[in-house]
Amino acid sequence: MKVVSLVPSITEVLFDLGLTENEVIGRTKFCIHPEEKVKNISIIGGTKNINIDKIKSLQPDLILANKEENIKEQVEALMDDYKVIVTNVENIEDNYYLLKHLGTLLNKEDKAQLFNLKIYEVLQAKISSKIKVAYLIWNNPYMTIGSDTFIHKILEEIGFENIFKDRIRYPEIQTEDLADADLIMLSSEPFPFKEKHIEELKAFYPDKKIMIVDGEAFSWYGTHLAKCEDYFKELIAEVESIKI
Repeated sequence: MKVVSLVPSITEVLFDLGLTENEVIGRTKFCIHPEEKVKNISIIGGTKNINIDKIKSLQPDLILANKEENIKEQVEALMDDYKVIVTNVENIEDNYYLLKHLGTLLNKEDKAQLFNLKIYEVLQAKISSKIKVAYLIWNNPYMTIGSDTFIHKILEEIGFENIFKDRIRYPEIQTEDLADADLIMLSSEPFPFKEKHIEELKAFYPDKKIMIVDGEAFSWYGTHLAKCEDYFKELIAEVESIKI
């Protein structure tokens, strides 16, 4: 089966389940894992601006898309000629069924189940007491995450309380809105927060704990979570070692 993936985390899933470069024939420029395998695969644009003609030239048997990450009209333009599966992953249960479905579709049920079991194990790591956190995904303007996002569900799973849980999607906020947070997390993606951004916030909140976190660990659904056990344990240890 020849597959084109329009979703970075799903591209990673395909290889983790055992597909080869002969089967995954197209990917977006943001599909960066696993690096040694994706480098030889045709790029069909970005997640929001796919090259439909390029995809047609590859003649895939299956195209994998995502409700949030891809543009509806672009995906629909492919549906007349190709089998297209549009995924929607908002929580851990959705993630479980994504892997289960892809495992069945690709005859990789056993591997998919092993990843699901590992993810369950990884998410047993939890902080000892609730810590109020603000998780920022964008700068200028600041943007955070609401309760209907995958990132929120991961934060919640490991014991953090999102101070913007009463919001939805990815709302813009002001610096003043961060006042109730015990901890401010600056994600490494989609905006690449750096140490200078910590210093900018420290000017407003000199006593708050502000840290850069691995955006992939919180936002990449699929099999990626199974690889984050050490990261989550280290993050929790670091947070619990400081007085908040």
